[in-house]
Amino acid sequence: MEGPPRTGASTLSSPRTLPDCFLQVRLQVQSVDKPQYRGTLHCFQAIIKQESVLGLYRGLGSPLLGLTFINALVFGMQGNTLRALGRDSPLNQFLAGAAAGAIQCVICCPMELAKTRLQLQEAGPARTYRGPLDCLAQIYRQEGLRGVNRGMASTLLRETPSFGVYFLTYDVLTRALGCEPGDRLLVPKLLLAGGTSGIASWLSTYPVDVIKSRLQADGLQGAPRYRGIVDCVQQSYRDEGWRVFTRGLASTLLRAFPVNAATFATVTVVLSYARGEEARLEGDAGSATLAQPSSL
Repeated sequence: MEGPPRTGASTLSSPRTLPDCFLQVRLQVQSVDKPQYRGTLHCFQAIIKQESVLGLYRGLGSPLLGLTFINALVFGMQGNTLRALGRDSPLNQFLAGAAAGAIQCVICCPMELAKTRLQLQEAGPARTYRGPLDCLAQIYRQEGLRGVNRGMASTLLRETPSFGVYFLTYDVLTRALGCEPGDRLLVPKLLLAGGTSGIASWLSTYPVDVIKSRLQADGLQGAPRYRGIVDCVQQSYRDEGWRVFTRGLASTLLRAFPVNAATFATVTVVLSYARGEEARLEGDAGSATLAQPSSL
């Protein structure tokens, strides 16, 4: 017996939003010997005090520049992979999501490198980079293409399973909750499924995100410390214990549920309404269903 029609995917890559993402990066890469922040709230207060509210949005230009291209890759790859697999099953949802996560790293990795560098540089006239494009241009001149793609391996390790979990969780929950057109509780169900998917996605690979942030920030203030992913894991664990791999998790989860809940529900409702109107104009009013990723 087939499950109920499911909804479309999020319009965000693996949704990360400012200013919470800014707090997350600051907490992940701060020195264990001289920590600047005691936690999420203290980090938030310190940034506002030292840099004003605008400081929370530093590095915003980089995600905005890459978001359109990432969305196009994610939607296209996930839908085409699901169709190529031939059967809409939970396993294929995971595989299609994982493929989408892997392919968008081509844009996501340089974008997040620029964002991380911009967020961690000193504020004011002494800043090194004027914006995301200037940041990537300087890195390319100094380190070449390899420098622009710093953290690519860790980004792949994070995004591939994370996107698989993201789409799989949403698929399973919409089946279990019975998200069908005409259900008066459809929107609350979509909000629950979307928010839970975002949390599950982050929890599945968050330690890798910490390592990715540290590798991309390495060398920004002083000599580089890490020789690679394994060395970064070993040094971080030796110096700070296992808790280092959860640093910044609280702010991430606080934002993950509402952001993903709103995103999934909005995309689903809008696409379903648009397709319902299209079906009505074609004289096939009875064919309205919730939008599915494979049909995007």
